[in-house]
Amino acid sequence: MRVLLIDDHALVRKGIEELLRSRGVQVVASVSSGEEGVRRARELSSDIILLDVKMPGMNGVETLKQLRASGVGTPVVMLTMSREDADLRAALRAGAQGYLLKDMEPEELVPALEATLRGDNVVAREMVGTLAGIVRNNAGPELEGRSPATPLADLTPRELEILEHVAMGLSNKMIARALDIADGTVKLHVKAILRKLGMRSRVEAAVAAVEHGLGKKK
Repeated sequence: MRVLLIDDHALVRKGIEELLRSRGVQVVASVSSGEEGVRRARELSSDIILLDVKMPGMNGVETLKQLRASGVGTPVVMLTMSREDADLRAALRAGAQGYLLKDMEPEELVPALEATLRGDNVVAREMVGTLAGIVRNNAGPELEGRSPATPLADLTPRELEILEHVAMGLSNKMIARALDIADGTVKLHVKAILRKLGMRSRVEAAVAAVEHGLGKKK
């Protein structure tokens, strides 16, 4: 995996670089501004872009818009301290594939990036409730036309159990460990859940689960 990192805080960048490299991820460039990030994204080949939200000058959302306007289609995951509804909404509107928080557990970062590369939208579990609120208020155009109250009646008891874990932000591997079943079995169940709910990503399924009271921490 090749990652381009854009963050204005030098210490944060260095820490993320070391974390990624210790897990076999190649950091193709690490830059401190949105302007430089756009330039480097156009010059370099990366699999994913990690982008801070709160930056001086061109902020993260503006940077994302510039990336897309420049023809850069690389998946972008926001990595931020911001838990503000408006920032999550703006990032998703601009085309971010993920929204993660910098206080997440270090071991969860690379699996989240890998999930993004598989086509999933990844959102920090602490922000799923916020995302559900955005859907309720019809403020998320990426999910427009989809009812937040998607019926779960067609799901089997096992599928409901897995969906609850998805809504808690767990990866397939973590769900498999929790339920003592194979990773492949979880993957098949998740595919079936998305098909039955008519959804494209785990984030949408997690929103549906939150709307029905699933995934809430005991």
